[in-house]
Amino acid sequence: MKKLKEIARLLLECNLGIRPIARACNISTSTASTYVEKFKELGATYKEICETDEDTLLELLFTKKESSKQLPDFPYLVGEMKKKGVTLQLLYEEYKRDNPDGYERSRFYQLYREWVKKADPVMRFTHKAGEKMFVDFSGDKPHYQNPATGERVEVELFVSALGASSYIFAYAVPDQTTESFTKCNIKAFEFYGGCSQCLILDNLKAGVTHACYYDPEINKTLAAMAQHYNIAVIPTRIAKPKDKAKVENAVLQAQRRILATLRNRTFFSLIELNEAIAEETKRLNERPMAAINKSRHDLFIEIEKPLLKPLPEERFVIASWTKAKVHIDYHVKVEKIYYSVPYTLIGETVDIRYTGDVVEIYHKGKRVASHIKTNKSGTFVTQNLHMPTEHRQYLEWTPARIKLWGQKIGPNTRTLMEEIMNHRVHPEQGFRSCLGIIRLSKAYSPERVENACKRVLEIGAYNYKSVKSLLQMGLEGFTTDVENKKIVPLHNNIRGNEYYRGGNS
Repeated sequence: MKKLKEIARLLLECNLGIRPIARACNISTSTASTYVEKFKELGATYKEICETDEDTLLELLFTKKESSKQLPDFPYLVGEMKKKGVTLQLLYEEYKRDNPDGYERSRFYQLYREWVKKADPVMRFTHKAGEKMFVDFSGDKPHYQNPATGERVEVELFVSALGASSYIFAYAVPDQTTESFTKCNIKAFEFYGGCSQCLILDNLKAGVTHACYYDPEINKTLAAMAQHYNIAVIPTRIAKPKDKAKVENAVLQAQRRILATLRNRTFFSLIELNEAIAEETKRLNERPMAAINKSRHDLFIEIEKPLLKPLPEERFVIASWTKAKVHIDYHVKVEKIYYSVPYTLIGETVDIRYTGDVVEIYHKGKRVASHIKTNKSGTFVTQNLHMPTEHRQYLEWTPARIKLWGQKIGPNTRTLMEEIMNHRVHPEQGFRSCLGIIRLSKAYSPERVENACKRVLEIGAYNYKSVKSLLQMGLEGFTTDVENKKIVPLHNNIRGNEYYRGGNS
């Protein structure tokens, strides 16, 4: 292309023929002949050609014949390409059917790709309608003011965008925990009125337990939500932001059109902040996009909403998951509360699913226990069916064996262990405290542990924590006799009980 003006100079100023021009410019005679013909058809002077840039000159030379042909409707083509099953070949055939004298296939494809490259970035990727929902958190955070303290409280902004229509949803939550992230996705589904086939997310900890290029491990809570809504969760490749360019652009728009708009307003609660975010999100979605002269909302209603999968009848209940090893007292610990499982699972590792109302315990994928959740810390929640009865003598750990271990430390230790188990509804519920005292004898001498147990018996505090506290503070040897209590000396400024009995004021 850079030789165009040189060819024009040799032709128009030097009056050279095709072969000399070909040799001078190191091009074939056929190419030189084509350029000479084009310049003659153009009819411009060499001075006019010199004042024209190379790209414009090339367009003037080679698009003159095509100017009479009907250009494809590019915004229409882009919209149709988002529909399931539609291909560019099909659209070309339809174009050729309506325009028999139109462009041929190769030129049609070329014109389409060139237009898409110049269009808005959100149009560069052809995502099928109803196929993908992209999600991410914004780096810029909204905030509200605590009305009681005046403190500025920063929160997280969740943003989602549908692949075909770029329809945006934004919602503020206190943090990026699994519970908050799952709640945001549920809110997004309800906002769209349906579910996409796939959920595309970054490798954030709230969604991906173990990030891996080949086999990422999805968080159990998010996986359960995906199963409930019948969608697939697909994490992007690590450090590959282009995999979720759709939501990257949506986050940018949210920062410019939502957060920037609300920057000078003061909110006093998360609810108030989300109401304002919803209003600005609506304006953003209804704003026409320059490349196609349609809004995100228009595209959503036209091509995306009809293809979303319907929501299930019941909303997903968010649950947390954890693992635990079953203790010898056949209980597992969940948020400082102990729940029973069948005693045959002692020593086994179980999966625990818990919500605000229920605790469910699974072993090898099978549910083995279910309890109503309680909020009283330190409580034992035990089902009688989980307890060993006539089989107790076959268990490795029994109340008798626990007492025998205590006797090895001293009689006070044995007595304390008996009291600990006697003060429980079921003796096994005291096993943890007793084993804790036995372990203390490894860190402290048996004599000190025995003295600490003696003091605990005197004050009636039948638990492991009291023994541990006395040993840590070195108070196990102090006496509690009344004679050793410090006597307060008499003084004129001290008012005794006689002062108040006499009615003095």
